[in-house]
Amino acid sequence: MIALLLILVPLITGLLCMLLPNGKLLALLGSVVTLLLALVAVNTNSAAASLVTNVNWLPALGAKFHLAFDGMGKMLVLLTAVSLPLIIAATYKNGYNDSGKFYGLLMLAQTGLMGVFLSIDCLLFYFFWELALIPAYFLCSIWGGEKRITVTFKFFVYTFIGSLLMLVGILYVYFHTADASFSMDAFYKATLSVKEQNVLFWLFFIAFAIKMPVFPFHTWQPDTYEQAPTGVTMLLSGVMVKMGLFAVVRWLLPIFPKAALAYDTVIISIAVFGMLYASFIAIKQDDIKRLIAYSSIAHIGLMAAALFTNQQIGYQGVMVQMFNHGVNVIGLWIVADAIEQQLGTRKFSELGGLAQKAPSLAILFIVMAFANVALPLTNAFVGEFLLFNGLFRFNVVLAAIAGISIILSAVYTLNAVQKIFYGATNHKTASVTEAAFGVNLSLVILTVTIIVLGIYPQPMIQLTEDSVNTLMLLVK
Repeated sequence: MIALLLILVPLITGLLCMLLPNGKLLALLGSVVTLLLALVAVNTNSAAASLVTNVNWLPALGAKFHLAFDGMGKMLVLLTAVSLPLIIAATYKNGYNDSGKFYGLLMLAQTGLMGVFLSIDCLLFYFFWELALIPAYFLCSIWGGEKRITVTFKFFVYTFIGSLLMLVGILYVYFHTADASFSMDAFYKATLSVKEQNVLFWLFFIAFAIKMPVFPFHTWQPDTYEQAPTGVTMLLSGVMVKMGLFAVVRWLLPIFPKAALAYDTVIISIAVFGMLYASFIAIKQDDIKRLIAYSSIAHIGLMAAALFTNQQIGYQGVMVQMFNHGVNVIGLWIVADAIEQQLGTRKFSELGGLAQKAPSLAILFIVMAFANVALPLTNAFVGEFLLFNGLFRFNVVLAAIAGISIILSAVYTLNAVQKIFYGATNHKTASVTEAAFGVNLSLVILTVTIIVLGIYPQPMIQLTEDSVNTLMLLVK
């Protein structure tokens, strides 16, 4: 029942919000209830009946409405549940036209995300995959920036092509299952030749790579992040990109293990190149949102590379880092939005000296910056250590090249800190005040999470340990 409620609560909240002229308070309450349910689920034994919903959905096709938890599902459900209240609280003072529909669509996007992370029926997974993207499209196209129509159309084309390729692959595998079923177990046991695996692998991988995104399927991302309302960008960057990483672990690697081994070096090489490419571009940015966007591509690239190392420690790193990256990047976006709301600009060249006027915001941002460069005692250090360890065991040269991104990350992140918060104030920044209560509250919660998980990461490792062990058995 809990699994079903995690979908029903945001769904009903979203639909009710769309009937109201101002739905932000209802959305905040609905997201808090969802968070409480997620906390109960995380602390409930995975085998408990309350965490499973399994009823006939489309019996003629062998599809079931089957929701269940494993460690990875719990972790990403928790990330999704934590993110929404923080996003809504941090943007509570932002003015959105027809805010009831805005927050309604935001909650519907959460519904889709919960479904993606809970589904163990492949057709149901595909249904929620699309459900999560549709509200994001409307949020960007209606409340985005001046170039929102062009950018959103590009976002739609990329995701539509990826979804179409995945649907073709799903149907092909379905017809090669023993009992004509979309269940996860049936897909894992589908009878596929090596040649079929090699072709189908790319149909799925491209769909997931677009969503992450990784080079060269990333070009929709910086423009979309820049033009989308920052609250939506937080959801896209903090949670929605994890759909692609999650899908690789849940579906791609277990269904096509031989193809994954055949193309591992190719994909890891592409991911490592993408990390460096994004990092160099981030250094040249004059816009906070675009810098965070390219930084996110680099971090996701490292996780994508570790997924194909076939190393247990690398898989563990991905599991942990999916949560940590979500926490860290949402914190960066919250600060970027707080600055833009006060000053009307995101350009580094127009900023400076904010630490003199908003010292609390400066301190909290510096913690986020340290986490972004994976400084020891921050949550990201643990995840990146595991990721690089897995990559090193796979190929020393590729690991060394990927390691350059650590230096580049420090360059663009600390450069951003210096340009925004230090130096002299100017005619714009002289009038800056401390951020709103909701912004500071969200940042304090994220800061505590970063430090606690940096000092004691064991709960996250234990939560996903069983999923890692299961994955190792499936891909061998």
